[in-house]
Amino acid sequence: MSKPIEKISVVELLDEYFVENRNRLLEVAAFLDRLDRADPTSSTADFRTKALAAALVSLSGPAANHVEQIQMLLSDPTTEPIPALDRKSAIGAYDRWSQEVRS
Repeated sequence: MSKPIEKISVVELLDEYFVENRNRLLEVAAFLDRLDRADPTSSTADFRTKALAAALVSLSGPAANHVEQIQMLLSDPTTEPIPALDRKSAIGAYDRWSQEVRS
């Protein structure tokens, strides 16, 4: 049985999760490298790349609520329902940089 998180030491957390999260960071870095190789100018124009960059900035700052900050960066803040589906599937981030409706 695992201990409640507040009773686990920093060293125990690092021992358990550091390598796993190191790999995740390398996966993000590899993804960003692939985007840059595909087209260094157009990859920063897409709102999803902008949202990812904003999330990375959030991670680099001091905060006790990184998850909440990033969730709010990626989530749609609107409360009004849309009249009809505007795409077939979720795209993972809200386009807060554009006022146009995406279809």
